[in-house]
Amino acid sequence: MAVTRVSSCFLFRILVFVLFFRLIFGQLAPSESRILLQVQQLLEFPPVLQGWNNWTSFCYLPPSASLNIVCSGNHIIELTVVGNKTSTMPSLSSKLAQGTFSISDNTLSEKFSIESFFTSLTKLSSLKVLTLVSLGLWGSLPAKINRFYSLQVLNISDNSIFGEITPQITLMTNLRSLVLADNMLNGSVPDLSRLAVLEELDLSGNGLGPEFPSLGSKLVSVILRNNAFRCQIPSKLGNYDQLQHLDISSNQFIGPIPPNLFSLPSIHYLNLAGNKVSGALSSNVSCNVKLEFVDLSNNHLTGKLPLCIGFNSSNRFMSYSWNCLSAGDLNYQHPYSFCHKAALAVKPTGRQQKNGSTSKLAILLIIVGGIVATTMAIGILLLMIYRSARVNTAETHTFEKSVSRKASPQLSPKILTEARHVSPTMRFGAIGIRTYHVFSLDEIEEATNNFNASNLIGEGSHGQLYKGSLRDGSIVVVRCIQLKQKHSSQRLLQHMEVISKLRHRHLVSILGHCIVTHQEYSNGANTIFLVFEYISNSTLRNHLSDQRKRDMLKWPQRLAVTMGVAKGIQFLHAGIAPGIFGNDVKIENILLDENLTAKISNYNLLISSKVQKASTVDKTLLITMAVINMVKEKISISWALFYSKLSQVDQSHARATWMY
Repeated sequence: MAVTRVSSCFLFRILVFVLFFRLIFGQLAPSESRILLQVQQLLEFPPVLQGWNNWTSFCYLPPSASLNIVCSGNHIIELTVVGNKTSTMPSLSSKLAQGTFSISDNTLSEKFSIESFFTSLTKLSSLKVLTLVSLGLWGSLPAKINRFYSLQVLNISDNSIFGEITPQITLMTNLRSLVLADNMLNGSVPDLSRLAVLEELDLSGNGLGPEFPSLGSKLVSVILRNNAFRCQIPSKLGNYDQLQHLDISSNQFIGPIPPNLFSLPSIHYLNLAGNKVSGALSSNVSCNVKLEFVDLSNNHLTGKLPLCIGFNSSNRFMSYSWNCLSAGDLNYQHPYSFCHKAALAVKPTGRQQKNGSTSKLAILLIIVGGIVATTMAIGILLLMIYRSARVNTAETHTFEKSVSRKASPQLSPKILTEARHVSPTMRFGAIGIRTYHVFSLDEIEEATNNFNASNLIGEGSHGQLYKGSLRDGSIVVVRCIQLKQKHSSQRLLQHMEVISKLRHRHLVSILGHCIVTHQEYSNGANTIFLVFEYISNSTLRNHLSDQRKRDMLKWPQRLAVTMGVAKGIQFLHAGIAPGIFGNDVKIENILLDENLTAKISNYNLLISSKVQKASTVDKTLLITMAVINMVKEKISISWALFYSKLSQVDQSHARATWMY
């Protein structure tokens, strides 16, 4: 009995000590607790912050994808808040310059003050990671942002931040990751070369430009896609020895491609698609063996591809369609005259000349040349649409290239930091989709437990679906498509180019593929494995039919879902070339992730076990879409595509989602 009493007393003292230690060393400073309650109020009490009060133990809240608070020494060192207010349509960034920005259901109310908001946050003096995504923030980025003296990761993506990037951001010398993607920023980018330790930069989905920004040499990832940059690609990028990921697609870059981009010591992802780069690539260009993804499509390149780029490899994806190259399937290349005339019409931007009359003459010549080039481009585009309509009635593009059974090197090396208490959110910074990867059959079999029956989650006209886990722990869905007949390798390659681009915030994105050729069959049939991201929060129909889940979908969330579906359809129609129509967009095929972000599944992959007929898309609508794409910088594309009759099937389902 005495021993039992001594043991009980000892355990009681241990418990008291643990509780005392937690109170003394784990309790958040009262001033910082008050700041978090102010943030909750300034953000107008978003769902992710519901339940906060004066008694909340902020440092012990369970972490999630939407909320994470990390404390150290009674101070907050990381604050991550992800809401459900998706940013307004990208086309509004051009309207913003004209002063037409307005408050909407996807922004905070007119009472919101971005100055007050950041004034409160800057009082968290130990903050190292700040992630504020899809919260409806609006206004100009305040100059006082440089008061985050210890900040290493800043992510304010998918909001409605407008105006120019404040030059004060260059004083945040500890920044390792800067993500301002999917906002409404415009104007020139300040000199970021002062951020000596910056490793990740993502400014995509804005209206920044026209000059290429000055950057530091320590960068590992640079993403500038979908902006308004109109200049030559600087040759100094060839000195970025640590650069692994470069995406400057969907801009207006002109001139030649610096040949040393392909041989950078660390480069593995290079996307220059959708620009106006021209000229011929040197035949002696060398490529880094780590280079796994190259997209040069939709430019004005001529001549032949260097051997290292055109060389087929199971571990390298290459896309070069819609140039004027004498390589690959010429049905997917423009005639040489198209690129030659387009290159003559493009002039690099520069400093304004001091001589006024010379400037006026240059502007006049540019306007006249632009009108002529646009007229010719529209004519050629209409001819291409007519030819494409004829080609689409033939066999569906499928592919027959085999994939080596060797496991390919892993993609997307992680950006490392030296802080001891840094969370995974801080290491990655941006919330995005992993790099497209060509998988080996061994990797697919390992992920699905050798296609175990317990991993089978569905089967239908699009093939079997298996749930799997990659080596890094990511949960994915593997779709198995068996082709019953042999297909042209060129058709297959062109289809693979399109499929690799089906990656968007509002699509269940494709993460990679694996192709296996069955040599034992006389017809050489193929099996295709497509790897998709896994969305675990069920369908929109399930949320609307289930009473408990329906309460989560208030009207602002339903509007956000509808706008997300519209963005996904707009991307399928106009975000890639050629566009994808005839998609099975219905309420059962709209998935919602943990943040209630809408993602379209079961869209038209145009891959089948037999030859299909082309989708019945009215030619007039295709022509309308092409003309709209020619002037999409001048009009609101997203809303035009959503409300006009670009695809009667897609539109009707999108409207049904909104009215449900």
